[in-house]
Amino acid sequence: MANIIRDDIDFSAYMQSAEGQHRIISAEAYVDEVIDYFHGEKRNAGALLPWAKTHNNLRFRPSEVTLWAGLNGHGKSLALGQFCISMIETQAQQVCIASMEMKPMVTLARMCRQFCKDNRPDVDLIRLFHSATGSHLWLYDQQGTVHAEKMLAVMRYCAQEKRIQHFVLDSLMKCGIAEDDYTGQKLFVDAICTIARDTGMHIHLVAHSKKQRDEMNPPGKMDVKGSGAITDQVDNVLTMWRNKPKETGLQEGNHDRANEPDALLICDKQRNGEWEGKIALWFDRNAMRYTEGQW
Repeated sequence: MANIIRDDIDFSAYMQSAEGQHRIISAEAYVDEVIDYFHGEKRNAGALLPWAKTHNNLRFRPSEVTLWAGLNGHGKSLALGQFCISMIETQAQQVCIASMEMKPMVTLARMCRQFCKDNRPDVDLIRLFHSATGSHLWLYDQQGTVHAEKMLAVMRYCAQEKRIQHFVLDSLMKCGIAEDDYTGQKLFVDAICTIARDTGMHIHLVAHSKKQRDEMNPPGKMDVKGSGAITDQVDNVLTMWRNKPKETGLQEGNHDRANEPDALLICDKQRNGEWEGKIALWFDRNAMRYTEGQW
């Protein structure tokens, strides 16, 4: 079964990051790394999304932070859960999920449904899911608000002790920072970016978009709730958007939009990549999975 990082662990040793050494280094010392950046394996390094049409455009590299944004109920946590399964199943990545809004059992049940492609998998399939993910998937067992400093300690613990490669924090609003405390938000995200850079762990941060007049148009990176410094500091900004105009049209008997995608995954920022754009996805409600074509 999946591993659980319980809240009764003493995280005090990880509350403060190691004191950094300030070094001035000649540019010449980096020549091999720069050559490798352009011509070596690192050029195409990073985890891949589960949809093949994204593989040439988007990577999730070590030491980066990705912000997953979107309106409430638009599927960002679902898409991220499917991505985690893909990273474990096809790329053997070590993943930890800290979801303070859902119990580990609920998180695992949704991921099991996605893994099995079945809305009610039988016992054998459930055991297969846990066998396939158990040594690679960890969950932080804590619901409700967690103090920001403790959350940072959990991240350091995961990177140093568990060798976690991808850490999912769902969500920013559960880290004890007030919505109008822009300085606190900036400092917290800055600390997250520092942990990612220092440890090599990729951190996925879930945040809500500001409420719109309606949900008919996709929000952008400027619509993320809170300080503008959040999107400034992270490496990648992705937004999930459900195609509400299509849903509304179909409910009203208008099938002109039937061939449109059910959702868009929008990349508004990719600091170390050259591509930004929109990825069309379709939603399989039975399996709670997004597909890259009409299923």
